[in-house]
Amino acid sequence: MAQAISVLSIDIAKLVFHVVGMDDSGHVVLRKRLARSALLAFMANVPPLRIGMEACGSAHDWARCVRQHGHDVRLIAPQFVSAYVKSPQNDACDAEALCEAVTRPTMRVVPITRVEPQDLQALQRIRERLIKARTALVNEIRGLLNEYGIVLPQSIARFRALIVDKLEDDQAKLTALGTEVFWHLYDEFLAVEKRLAYDDEKLVAIG
Repeated sequence: MAQAISVLSIDIAKLVFHVVGMDDSGHVVLRKRLARSALLAFMANVPPLRIGMEACGSAHDWARCVRQHGHDVRLIAPQFVSAYVKSPQNDACDAEALCEAVTRPTMRVVPITRVEPQDLQALQRIRERLIKARTALVNEIRGLLNEYGIVLPQSIARFRALIVDKLEDDQAKLTALGTEVFWHLYDEFLAVEKRLAYDDEKLVAIG
């Protein structure tokens, strides 16, 4: 049976993967459910084939692993797979649709990302989140201080330059607890700044 397979698809999941194989005429000749831990062992025992996977979050890692066993792995964007899904939709049907999609000679595929560019993408996404977190934190500190009659400008640079002087100069407007709260918020701001500086340094080194 395995010798009749010309193309294989893998529906990636968290625990159980669905595998579908088709022959040269497009008939399904293999349907298999595999535990996550069993997938690579199965692929190691399959002759080199064209393999279709949907380009989801973990697909690039699985594609790199499967490709090590000599397979021609093609990642396909979900919107191009959905046209081949037959109802009712489930993981097994998704795997069959993917197998059909990957046989199309004009099907567009997603390039498999190497680990290093993936590191860069992760770092950039983390940096974007930290910038948003820093902005939210500064706005929170400014808003809270304003309620005590302590006014700080909106600019991150101006906030960075003035926050310590403001807390020290206007300490009389704050209780002991209030003073402690705002210094803790400032420490939180410094921690975010430190992490952003680290990310910027790494991005410059990579670039």
